[in-house]
Amino acid sequence: MSSTTAATTAATVSPAERTGARTDEAAALIGGARERIDTLDDRIIGLVQERMAVSAVIQEARITSGGRRVNLSRETAVLGHYRDALGKPGTALAMTLLELCRGRV
Repeated sequence: MSSTTAATTAATVSPAERTGARTDEAAALIGGARERIDTLDDRIIGLVQERMAVSAVIQEARITSGGRRVNLSRETAVLGHYRDALGKPGTALAMTLLELCRGRV
């Protein structure tokens, strides 16, 4: 489908159809909530990037002082914190954050 055809099709699709809602009222609610989620996702991405930068500072200081790049006891504490707050999926999220923040130095 060409971009023009896709744009025309999107314009003719009702808000309810676009969101999977059964009513226009529900579609409006979903549309607003999705905008809020997009805003939250942008904030989360920014916070992750900030966490990565702070982690790089810590790693550089640790390496410069003769230490190791990674502190396993600290990582275990982070994993536990996320698990306690978010359950088992929190552990997976923490692992992803730790992976993103490792080895940047």
